[in-house]
Amino acid sequence: MASIRTAFLLLTLGCFSAARAGHPVTWAFVLESVTDSSATISLTATCEEGWHLYALTLPSDQGPFPTVIRLDLSAHYAPVAGAIEPAPVEVEDPNFMMLVRYHGHSATFTVPLRRLTKSATDVRGEVEFMCCNDQMCLPPKTEAFSLPMMAVE
Repeated sequence: MASIRTAFLLLTLGCFSAARAGHPVTWAFVLESVTDSSATISLTATCEEGWHLYALTLPSDQGPFPTVIRLDLSAHYAPVAGAIEPAPVEVEDPNFMMLVRYHGHSATFTVPLRRLTKSATDVRGEVEFMCCNDQMCLPPKTEAFSLPMMAVE
C-alpha cells in the first residue's frame, strides 16, 4: 500500500513540476491566404523535446484524447472541411497498451475557410489537446484563438 502511495505522490509532484515550468506545448495561430472568398487558419503546435500531442483521430477512444479544433459559429465564414493534419507517427504505446497516433516536435494543422461576407471580422475558436512524454501525461488543455480577418473590396 505504501508503494502505491509513493508512486502516486511522485507522479503528482512530476505533474506539478511540469506545470510550474510552463506547458510543454506552445501554439501559434495564423490566418493566411485571405481572398475575397476564402482563407486558411494555420495552427502550429511546438512540443518540447520528448513531448508529443495526439492526432485528430485515434484508433480507439479507450486511451488518450485526440486533438480537437473548434471554430465559433459566424455569419462571416464557415469551414470548407474538417481540419487537416500532417501524417502522424503511429505506434503501439506501452503506457496505454494500444495503438496511438501522435505529433512530436512541431506540427501544423490547417482549416480552410469559405468567406461568407467581405466584411472585417475575427475568426475565433479553440484547440483542445492532450500531451504526454514517455513517463506521464498532462490533463487535456484548451487554447483559444482570435484572428482578425480584414475586409475585402
